[in-house]
Amino acid sequence: MSNLHHEASQNATPEALARLLEHPALWRGRSAARIPTVSSGFAALDAALAGSGWPRSGLVEVLTPQLGIGELALFMPALAALSHEPVARWCTWVAPPFMPFAPGLATHGIALERVLVVHTKKPLWAFEQALGSGACAAALAWVRQAGAREVRRLQLATERGRTLGVLFREPGRTRESNCAALRLRLAPCESGIRITFVKSRGGMRGSLDLRWQS
Repeated sequence: MSNLHHEASQNATPEALARLLEHPALWRGRSAARIPTVSSGFAALDAALAGSGWPRSGLVEVLTPQLGIGELALFMPALAALSHEPVARWCTWVAPPFMPFAPGLATHGIALERVLVVHTKKPLWAFEQALGSGACAAALAWVRQAGAREVRRLQLATERGRTLGVLFREPGRTRESNCAALRLRLAPCESGIRITFVKSRGGMRGSLDLRWQS
């Protein structure tokens, strides 16, 4: 197999190699191929993320020990931007623990007519369908746990549907690897939230303290 790859690289033109190296599925450490992103709305966070924003086609796994520590605030600016694009697609919420507060979403600039809330006893299945449908610019889901095989299916669905997927779940065994494009572990800190980058293709390693503006 290595000989075949070597022969193919010998015959490839520089233009063909350049196109290959720019493919979003190719990972080269911190020099990862450029991927389409949408700004998080936080300068410090954008600077830490590959491509300076959330991936437009990729799964972000958010490990949070409890609800209400600011996990949703991280995504509000991006959801607002996506909901106001010229050809806006749905921003879908799958099995949220609480009914989204419409006036609050509007205050953050989210177009309410682009918000879809799905209540289901099969959140992972519904989430995968939303991600892969092509009808959603973003989809968020809340589950207790998700195995590596399930996360792989979700990641592939985000690529198929060109969707930003956000999976909120309990930390569990964070050292266990999976195919999510980005894995974050959250914890409250003084006047904000601490983001630990468990996995970040081409992005920051370590932790970032993000302070909310008062």
